[in-house]
Amino acid sequence: MLVNIPYYHAVGKEKEVFEHAYKNKIPFLLKGPTGTGKSRFVEYMAHQLDKKIITISCHEETSSTDLIGRFIIKGAETVWLDGPLTTAVKEGAIIYLDEIAEARPDVIVAIHSLTDHRRELFIDKLGETVKAHDDFMLVASFNPGYQRGFKELKPSTRQRFIAVSFEYPETKIETEILVKETNVDQDVAKKLVAIGNKIRNLTELGLTETVSTRLLVDAAKIIHSGLPKRLSVHVAIVEPLTDDLQTVEALKDLCDLMI
Repeated sequence: MLVNIPYYHAVGKEKEVFEHAYKNKIPFLLKGPTGTGKSRFVEYMAHQLDKKIITISCHEETSSTDLIGRFIIKGAETVWLDGPLTTAVKEGAIIYLDEIAEARPDVIVAIHSLTDHRRELFIDKLGETVKAHDDFMLVASFNPGYQRGFKELKPSTRQRFIAVSFEYPETKIETEILVKETNVDQDVAKKLVAIGNKIRNLTELGLTETVSTRLLVDAAKIIHSGLPKRLSVHVAIVEPLTDDLQTVEALKDLCDLMI
């Protein structure tokens, strides 16, 4: 029995969409900026459905071998070791490929037969094809803004998924998330959200990533544990955003006026 259900506040109909995707065995794609709750949502839905979840954080070196499996030396023998994707396919787990566009192209090729009517995985090193367990589900996420012009999912790949966009929550919901997640005072949560919204609108700063809900939660946590508010904002929100000294100082001054 799965326990410790993670807190998640729905901002739309994403729960219902996920449930119907699972029921109809359709892969699910989450699109959105860093720290908007994509991973938390998948964890939450896995708990809601009482299913095991296997998460893979993809990066530029992630290959199909990492997902499918490899031969290893065990004593005097060479044995096959299933990778996380193969394990999920066999056991009927939810496989979550976080930031899938970061992975090597052979990963996309490997999952194609799992994302259509076949629902099967070909293991070329064994010459075997594994039919997916009836409960298996493929979930992936990526950040369109970050990957634009660099690494994007091809339309032919996107169209194999049901897709939902995740954006930063509206002020009321984001404030509630901070309070529920950290037990920080409502007034402090409102100020942190105001800081987040202010910086998100400062497009002239040219930040690669802006203030995520995750950063606001981190700031709220250390404020609640006793660190001074301004210092908390500096180290949890401002410093992670940029290494440009002038921008850091400007953001610190701005935040000091708001907290």
